[in-house]
Amino acid sequence: MIQALALGCAMVGAVEHPASSLNCLTLFPTPDLAVSGTIALRPVASPFGVGVTVDGRPRYHLVADIAGLPDPHSLGPYSTYVAWGYTLALDSAVKLGPVRNGRVDLGELNYVQFRVLISAERSPGVVRRTGRLVLRGTSPSARLLMHRDFTTPASPGMLRDASRGADVAMSGHAMQHDEMAASVGWRMPPMPPRMAMMPGMSGLAPSTGSYLPSTTATGVPFRVIRLRDGDTLTLTPRPFTTTIAGKSVTLLGYDGMLPGPQLEVPQGARVTARVTNRLDAPTSIHWHGIRLDNAFDGAVGVTQAAIEPRDSFTYRLRFPDAGFYWYHPHDREDLQQGLGLYGTILVRSADPHYYNAVHRESVLVLSDILMDDRGLIPFGAGAATHALMGRFGNTLLVNGETNYSLGVDRGSVVRFFIANASSSRVYNLSFSNPRVRIKVIAGDAGKFEHEAWVQSVVVGPSERYVVEARFPDSGSVALVNRVQALDHMIGSYSPETDTLGVVHVGDKTVVPSYARSFATLRSNRGVGGELDRFRALARGPDRELVLTMRGEGLPAAVANMLLGINAAMEWNDGMPMMNMVSTSNEIRWVMRDPATGKENMDIDWSFRRGDVVKLRIVNDPSSPHAMQHPIHLHGQRFLVLTRDGVPSENLVWKDTAIIPAGETVELLADMSNPGRWMIHCHIAEHLTAGMMAAFTVE
Repeated sequence: MIQALALGCAMVGAVEHPASSLNCLTLFPTPDLAVSGTIALRPVASPFGVGVTVDGRPRYHLVADIAGLPDPHSLGPYSTYVAWGYTLALDSAVKLGPVRNGRVDLGELNYVQFRVLISAERSPGVVRRTGRLVLRGTSPSARLLMHRDFTTPASPGMLRDASRGADVAMSGHAMQHDEMAASVGWRMPPMPPRMAMMPGMSGLAPSTGSYLPSTTATGVPFRVIRLRDGDTLTLTPRPFTTTIAGKSVTLLGYDGMLPGPQLEVPQGARVTARVTNRLDAPTSIHWHGIRLDNAFDGAVGVTQAAIEPRDSFTYRLRFPDAGFYWYHPHDREDLQQGLGLYGTILVRSADPHYYNAVHRESVLVLSDILMDDRGLIPFGAGAATHALMGRFGNTLLVNGETNYSLGVDRGSVVRFFIANASSSRVYNLSFSNPRVRIKVIAGDAGKFEHEAWVQSVVVGPSERYVVEARFPDSGSVALVNRVQALDHMIGSYSPETDTLGVVHVGDKTVVPSYARSFATLRSNRGVGGELDRFRALARGPDRELVLTMRGEGLPAAVANMLLGINAAMEWNDGMPMMNMVSTSNEIRWVMRDPATGKENMDIDWSFRRGDVVKLRIVNDPSSPHAMQHPIHLHGQRFLVLTRDGVPSENLVWKDTAIIPAGETVELLADMSNPGRWMIHCHIAEHLTAGMMAAFTVE
């Protein structure tokens, strides 16, 4: 019965894909009724692929499928059935609307965890639930509460939260810190406020040695390098010492900068980049998103051998597409990128009207690092730590600083180029003044079909977006990251806001005014025309990938928590200790081709240049720890066609797309660039733990 109901959810929208326990809510009747039903939680169309509110609550489009409802008059003085959305505590309700047998669209709900109750009511116009309860169901996100029940069972008569034993847990946390520091050189990762350590973690440490770089060299100021066709660039990855959040830390940087130099090149230019390795480990540079010659893609083991310490490598780069790109290592990204090796590339179009008129531009490179009161938390020397969820930092940076600041005149329109260089964190950016409107105009590799107003900007690891904002009022406006943070042990969410920087708006009114042009949403006819031949492709998928995970040799305390109860999107590290001690020695993240059974680098697809390939990616919700994966294709560009069968309303060329847990996403890849290329998850620790495959374009 339950399996059939889940399949009913999977068929909503008349698109077949595997049923997902993370996007299907089962409705249960009262004992005296033979009624059944499901509610599918469909994605809400968003330019960013993930639909959330400005404060990070998920936006669900609810579609009910019900069978067996009797005539409401048979149950009493009732004429209709009405669905209601409630918080878990039933202390707040939203009327979803009348329902009947069959399929009914209930509109949107944006609760993080919720219940749906269906009642028989006197009329469809009622504003409060007063009639007889008929069906009820709970959101899949509430299953996370099983972690709480598993780890801290309550005594009879005791309130659940009172049974957590926070004082005991925190005293265990302190003991754990001392034991780790004394025995293996590892330090306990900082615990967020009010989050207790999971039981059984005392004395555990990662199964690899620890690593932090050292040097006496200091960093140098960030700079922009403007290149012309035929120019030669030199980049030197090296360690350097700087101060972050009042603490002296040693990082890695290109030319000793954090981030590395911002490169600006004209579209169509060819540039030579000579890279000399001054690190104590091999490295390379991947020129992310650029459709360059295969030999210079920087993928170690696929397109080149690693650049050994003190050796050099010469990259010959071409930039065929205007847009915003970035560069980073492709060897132990979890360590090297996490320590600061990243920079951006702005490829300028020859068309002076490619973008709208603005008063100024600002590049925002987002990243985070993990620190405690002694400085950086070490990285794994021989294997990646944090292999479950990726390494989340607790100190958020914009352009390598904790105090990003921008000064503008009142009424200024600013274009922001946003890149996410974090290993795992997904950001939900907005401004503290709701009168600051945000317009999204471009994505990874080009402009959207049409510009769109957005409340916030969702940016996954390695994604880029170009947005414009107008600042109508004098005063300080904070740039904030607002999410719903998950505590895995108790299975509940709480709002979390981080201030990333401040835009200082002066009293002087800007001249000239671009208020009128800013208020206009442009349609990019050239983009739409280019996409017409791709949009019409209606066939089934040419290739398919299933994303999952396996663990072996994990500590019992960790293995026992991998119950397959997960969230579609995780915005924070809700289990810091469990995550840290899970390394790429024990965790294997998997891309599987279901047609052949091959996994990861055993997959080696072959295409012809000019092929248009439909790729279906299924993020298996039954994985021991299903979570979102930002999937990146090297050397090519693609369109996100559908998410769980819901068509994308505003196409844009991309090279990376977020695949939430339990979701099925269809991509249309333009295989225009010959060579052997990689496809992989861009959570750096997942890549190090094996989540990568290869394909060849002949």
